[in-house]
Amino acid sequence: MCNQTPDWTLAADDTLGGRMSLARDACGLSAEDAALLVAVSKQMWLAWENDRDEPDPAYLEEIADSLHISLAWLLSGRGIGPIWRNSEPSVAMSETL
Repeated sequence: MCNQTPDWTLAADDTLGGRMSLARDACGLSAEDAALLVAVSKQMWLAWENDRDEPDPAYLEEIADSLHISLAWLLSGRGIGPIWRNSEPSVAMSETL
């Protein structure tokens, strides 16, 4: 998926975990690397991405910062989304109001 331009209108229909996974892929991070950035285990990160658990609200801003996305996009799919390194546009704005 990294080689294609994502359809940002779908992000609003995705889950919190789905948006975390999408943003992590866009950053080129492994689940282990992403987990290290927010000081949780890889298993916890994957549980969040797979919607088996939800991050404590205290982690949400740190997750958004580590994935270079806005907190609004992480929570709702609207706002500043991930930057894809191998596709256009270089900055994704999902303003599907």
